[in-house]
Amino acid sequence: MSMRSFSFIDPDGFEIFVYTWLPEITSGCKAVVQIAHGMNETAERYERFAKALTANGYIVYANDHRGHGRSVKSAGDFGYIGEDGYTKMVENMHQLNRLIQSEHPSLPIVLFGHSMGSFLAQTYISRYGSTVQGVILSGTNGKQSPMLHLGIYLAKQEMKKNGDKWKSERIRKLVFDPYNKPFAPNRTDFDWLTRDQQEVDAYIQNPCCGNHFPASFFYYFFKGLRDIHKSENLKKIPKDLPIYLFSGAKDPVGNCGKGVLQLASAYRTLGLKHVQYKLYPGGRHEMLNEINRDEVTRDVLKWLDEYCA
Repeated sequence: MSMRSFSFIDPDGFEIFVYTWLPEITSGCKAVVQIAHGMNETAERYERFAKALTANGYIVYANDHRGHGRSVKSAGDFGYIGEDGYTKMVENMHQLNRLIQSEHPSLPIVLFGHSMGSFLAQTYISRYGSTVQGVILSGTNGKQSPMLHLGIYLAKQEMKKNGDKWKSERIRKLVFDPYNKPFAPNRTDFDWLTRDQQEVDAYIQNPCCGNHFPASFFYYFFKGLRDIHKSENLKKIPKDLPIYLFSGAKDPVGNCGKGVLQLASAYRTLGLKHVQYKLYPGGRHEMLNEINRDEVTRDVLKWLDEYCA
């Protein structure tokens, strides 16, 4: 496997950093996998997954979203995504998709989204579903609870009072404390990510992970989550688009699997023809970093080979 990187400038002037992982021999590749990483992490964390993909004939592209990883110029800007930043992250994904198409016009593109990236991907396929030939959603969820509206209100009030870059401890606790609570007694604040303690420690030690995000991030993110399940948006998803959902059965983001089942059911009710899912017993949020990650990766590769190669 070889790795290269580049960046592009989006219409608002944000510089978006991109990783590309390539097989040693690129002729005869099956497809391109475009990764949308999760909140408060970096695309670099997907290198191990990319190694497995490239070894099986897939090319991988993954950008650091606005406010994340190497798309951030200074430590104080982690989590700052600008006005309407959720929508702009989706647009950045579309920019990258067009770049991939220009570089690999004969290959199908599969969109892989984890956690926040899975929600961005849900929005993406309602806007640009025809630009991808498959979608994989990891650590995702279906329609949010009514508490989301409270989150939008509180984040907006924090923004109005303290500014776009104000890092609200109140919002942070509202979002993340419930995730870790089921795994008490807690060793760290991030036990909910995976049962693999080395992976949790590596996340904590990574300067691009676990940062305190501003209230403005949550305001735009929560609004994006609200709009995903509007009927006019859901109806725009192509009916023949293959979708694969996978999650840990103890992932608090997906309500311990219930949200994943609800989303799969919603897609099927819409008339989507190729919807599959898998829940892994005991698994937490980051199945690609779980103790059974090799099994998870094999399952993803099997689905890719069946539907998108």
